[in-house]
Amino acid sequence: MWSNAPESSVDADAGVGNAGDTNSPRGRSMTKLSVVVENADLLGEAPCWRALDQRLYWVDAFAPAIRRLDPGSGVVTSVSLPVEIGSFVFAEDGGVVAGLRTGFHRIALETGAIELIANPLPPDPRLMLNDGKCDQRGRYWCASVHSDFIGRQAELFRLDPDLSVHRIDGGFIIGNGIAFSPDGQRMYFADSRDEIVWVYDFDVDTGSVSNRRVFFSTAGIEGRVDGATCDTEGNYWCALVHGGAIACISPSGRMVERIAVPARHPTMVAFGGPELKDLYVTSATALLRPEERDNFPDAGKLLRIEGLGARGLPEPLFGARSSNMG
Repeated sequence: MWSNAPESSVDADAGVGNAGDTNSPRGRSMTKLSVVVENADLLGEAPCWRALDQRLYWVDAFAPAIRRLDPGSGVVTSVSLPVEIGSFVFAEDGGVVAGLRTGFHRIALETGAIELIANPLPPDPRLMLNDGKCDQRGRYWCASVHSDFIGRQAELFRLDPDLSVHRIDGGFIIGNGIAFSPDGQRMYFADSRDEIVWVYDFDVDTGSVSNRRVFFSTAGIEGRVDGATCDTEGNYWCALVHGGAIACISPSGRMVERIAVPARHPTMVAFGGPELKDLYVTSATALLRPEERDNFPDAGKLLRIEGLGARGLPEPLFGARSSNMG
């Protein structure tokens, strides 16, 4: 069941400052970066703003739990899970569907109980489902990863509203960075270890992808692309894990902004708030090297960046068409 985390709170003044380390392409006067939740996650991931209750949800993948923040009161509640979680989506029927170490499951959000839908993974306990997002027609796209990064065993799957599972692509090291352009014509997918963000041509009506090509490479820059999202202008915002920064990549594949954050390993980003203008950032402590711990006391905490001049897209619901986003 949900439990309160009294040590977690919203602090409007924590870590405030100019978060950008490049000039803004939008001509904004000030950007505010805050530590929103003080309680640190081992591996924070999958932030998602739920319009229905105006709450920010995210997970701790390694201390398996789904967390919920009420930005108004600062109250954080958590529900523990029996197995590691990579990502989750809200469903049209009000439930939750998630990618876990053991495949696709329904989750009872009040108790943490899980129910298997399907497990498309080969029989290796070190494989698990990882980063995932719904497209505008309510299909849940989810990538996999081998916990030891052995070989190119990561794959890309699609769970349809009829609960059928389809293997879409493979041969990756770690699947991350899934996002969809606002016009529904592009799907982005990152292989963090290969330092590549791919872009596919996407048919939103059929759910098919084609013409995979390189969109952006992190070779030669600090950090690798982890979790990502798109804004209303089609820019691709991503966490640069191992690089202590958030990047904004234009639709043409050019990095137009890099914003430093006080966590060495930011893991994923999501727009939230009533107008979807705040960028929430999850981060990790589990990835810190011993020599990094003293330098990054805010590692693993939930961060928020305000004043970016960008606006996010509502997250589609599993099983819902785009007109029923929530």
